[in-house]
Amino acid sequence: MATQRHPSSFRDPAGHIFVDAGTIYRQINEAGRADYDNLMESGLYDELVKDGLLVSHKEVSNPAGDKGAYKVIKPQQIPFISYPYEWSFSQLKDAALLTLDIQKRALARGLILKDASAYNVQFIGTQPILIDSLSFKKYEPGEAWEGYRQFCEHFLAPLALAQYTSLQALRLLRVDLEGVPLDLACSLLPKKAKLKYGLLTHLYLHNSSQKKHQNDGAEQAGRAVKQRQVSTFALNGIVSSLENTIKSLKLPGEKTEWGDYYTFTNYSDKAFKQKRKLVKELLDAASPKPKTVWDLGANNGEFSSLAAEQGIQTIAFDIDPIAVDRNYHTTARQTGHMLPLIQDVVNPSPATGLMNRERDSLEQRGPADVVMALALIHHLAIGRNLPLPQLAELLASLGKQVIIEFVPKGDSKVDILLASRRDVFPDYDESHFEAAMSEYFKLTKRVAIPGTKRTLYLFKRK
Repeated sequence: MATQRHPSSFRDPAGHIFVDAGTIYRQINEAGRADYDNLMESGLYDELVKDGLLVSHKEVSNPAGDKGAYKVIKPQQIPFISYPYEWSFSQLKDAALLTLDIQKRALARGLILKDASAYNVQFIGTQPILIDSLSFKKYEPGEAWEGYRQFCEHFLAPLALAQYTSLQALRLLRVDLEGVPLDLACSLLPKKAKLKYGLLTHLYLHNSSQKKHQNDGAEQAGRAVKQRQVSTFALNGIVSSLENTIKSLKLPGEKTEWGDYYTFTNYSDKAFKQKRKLVKELLDAASPKPKTVWDLGANNGEFSSLAAEQGIQTIAFDIDPIAVDRNYHTTARQTGHMLPLIQDVVNPSPATGLMNRERDSLEQRGPADVVMALALIHHLAIGRNLPLPQLAELLASLGKQVIIEFVPKGDSKVDILLASRRDVFPDYDESHFEAAMSEYFKLTKRVAIPGTKRTLYLFKRK
């Protein structure tokens, strides 16, 4: 694979990311020399890496770096790149607290974060980690935090909206890669949000200050601009106040369609255990042995864990933010090797950003070695009107092998879906399903789930 500058890495003159032979590197330009050296000499890098808060790296001699580059480093590779609009409430909250923790540690060593982008954070399993080694610069006493507004728009505003309005507010991060504008957040939040001191300060008053001073640059054109001074004590106070405010925000207790899905299944305990056993057998039968598994409709990670427990890098996707949050706090932490994410496979994350190249689509981040789609097909085919041929095409775009559960008419879950609508799905049966899948896949194994009308399949892409 030829050397290629990553299309999302163009905003920072201090350096950029590039890919050489499938490996990610970071080039540090002369413009970033002082900041990089300060980071490495301050002891902050060693502290953050030791505590698992910043990706480690090795300095390498790589001819793929541009001539004149100060250094080239090979950072710790992230197993799967995710984006803030795919995170649950708790994941975004933990990413915010990570950013503030690093800011406090940096200030203690005479450095400061230049920015506070949520895109500078990734997850390795359930562990958030900063990935931008060039986010630091020397702190000059009296200077304000340049990343303050960005932090509030990337983290505080969407979290506050999620608590006070709806978890669906987190989807706003997909609409605008710059976060949730302060004026929009203030207009959407209920009046009672002003009663929380942190929100009043960092959202409402912050927004008013931004509006008041938005024309300062034009008015001061041609004159020396006097920068607002913020004492070190005050700056640490702002960071602590943000930290307390973020910690005080709670996941709303709203009920969702799938949050308690496994509490109300139509499986008997025996059939449920049989399904787990059969899914594990199909995972073992997958050839070659998978290194990556994507579980579509993973709910709380009950079946995703069958892959994660084998050390397979597992991404547990679900459309329900409550289910994803529960997985993040429970199953994923217990098993390791699992990253829960919010994803609607019928409306998946698109390529977006400048020329649609800054953030990869879901498909571009695949294909996975194995895709699991358990107790999902009826929701897509009947609940979302997705024809079986399009379903097969979707699965072929995401995975090299597929473990899928067919849920036929007559199953109580399908009956519920059809109870409030006309049955316009004459082709929804096993024969049409197998025919649709055969366009893209070869059938490897087919097994009925005892005690149910359901069937499990293992397919391999042609």
